[in-house]
Amino acid sequence: MFAHGMIAPVLALVAWSFVLWFWMYATRIPAMQRAQVDVAELSRTGAPLVLPPEVARVADNYNHLHEQPTTFYATALAAQLAGAADEIGVGLAWAYVGLRVVHSLVQATKNVILLRFAVFAIGSFVLLGLLAHTAWLVFA
Repeated sequence: MFAHGMIAPVLALVAWSFVLWFWMYATRIPAMQRAQVDVAELSRTGAPLVLPPEVARVADNYNHLHEQPTTFYATALAAQLAGAADEIGVGLAWAYVGLRVVHSLVQATKNVILLRFAVFAIGSFVLLGLLAHTAWLVFA
């Protein structure tokens, strides 16, 4: 689990983003077909695309995987390049990836807001811990 340092958790989260990308289009395209969405009209008018919540949640989560995780990628790769990818840091990186997967599954399925927020908050603290741990090893 630790043999590849931070590279494996980074690649795992990128792979998870593609799982959501496939899931998004597997739900979005059929929903647009059922709703008889005129894509040309949407492009021309800029009107918002309104899809059922169970479809929109998957797309929302795909977008979320391009927000806070960018900080994870930067921190993890900085740790790797600085030689600060020890067992604690890699463990924190894997914990963050796991929490992002759980966050995705909560949001894309039932979207229980309090549970989703709790998972997001815990993941944020894990990411903060990874940052603090990496900074300590780099600057101490």
